[in-house]
Amino acid sequence: MPKTIALIAHDHKKEEIVKWVKQHHEKLKTYNLCGTGTTAKLIQKETGLNVFTYLSGPLGGDQQIGAAVAEGKIDIVIFLCDPLQAQPHDPDVKALLRIAVVYNIPIATNQATADLLI
Repeated sequence: MPKTIALIAHDHKKEEIVKWVKQHHEKLKTYNLCGTGTTAKLIQKETGLNVFTYLSGPLGGDQQIGAAVAEGKIDIVIFLCDPLQAQPHDPDVKALLRIAVVYNIPIATNQATADLLI
């Protein structure tokens, strides 16, 4: 059974995650992909990959992905965070990062780490 990768990006990192997905298209098409709202839809539109869409991060998508991690439904999280912008849903972001650590799920917060994970 293929592993599942969650793809998430803050607003100023959406272009970067789309570019990263395009660079790794051949490898990523062998995984089940999911992501938060706008990011998932954008990746799907720009790459043609099938990406299951959760809610937007600020509307609960980060929490949905955290729950899926806890349920053993997600194997890897690629979350391109923007450390230079304040996020109104920062507690949700921190909760997702914490749950990934609790459940020993690899989580990449930058392209270099994402490259190593796949």
